[in-house]
Amino acid sequence: MELQSSREAAALALSLLDLTNLNDDCTPQQIAALINRAQTSYGNTAAICIWPRFVAQARAAFGTNHGIKIATVVNFPSGDLDVATVVSETERAVADGADEIDLVIPYKKLLAGDEAAVSEMVAAVRKACPAPVLLKVILESGEIKDRVLIRRASEISIAEGADFIKTSTGKVPTNATLEAADIMLQAIRDSRQKVGFKPSGGISSVDDATLYLRLAETIMQPNWAMPSTFRFGASSLLDDILNVLGGGTSAKVSNGY
Repeated sequence: MELQSSREAAALALSLLDLTNLNDDCTPQQIAALINRAQTSYGNTAAICIWPRFVAQARAAFGTNHGIKIATVVNFPSGDLDVATVVSETERAVADGADEIDLVIPYKKLLAGDEAAVSEMVAAVRKACPAPVLLKVILESGEIKDRVLIRRASEISIAEGADFIKTSTGKVPTNATLEAADIMLQAIRDSRQKVGFKPSGGISSVDDATLYLRLAETIMQPNWAMPSTFRFGASSLLDDILNVLGGGTSAKVSNGY
């Protein structure tokens, strides 16, 4: 789908959206509201992304044959837990009904030169995600910062079986950027593997989203972005999507390099 208009971009972004509530004080009532918001008159979001403690609630609300996926987070947001604990988190989330696991790598260990810690974590959680459960690996690119290390984190995650690589937790000062997206998308392209990309954190407008979609189209190929290859992680982007689909204009672009 070539993006000829803001409305086309908004419709595509809606289908790619992981509608997120990872607020520390999130309540069951807010999860119920999130589930309702994910089902719009213009179509559904790709997924909701929530804390593990709410997965069973979401599964009960959606049932077993619903089109909206349930994503949850492990080793989140610090990336500091040990492998056994993260595997246990993952197994519990899958048992509760999670369709997708968003794993934070031990990025502080990577910064200290320990690539093996990243490999071990991703490989172990991969084994705890039986098909068709997807593994989305969060690099925390805004904390890694270094272009070479972002590339290495991408390569390691892909090599160990990530279904997606994701920029950020949304919990640090610098989250998704076009610079990190460029590095990560090139790593996906060069791997020749079927791996998706998820920019997350700070993407709040259709105009913002369009920049990432165009970048993906440039690096990968036209029409590459679809729910199986591209997601947006966002809590406020839906508001602007619905505004544009209703005939309004997108908010000012706020994200970039």
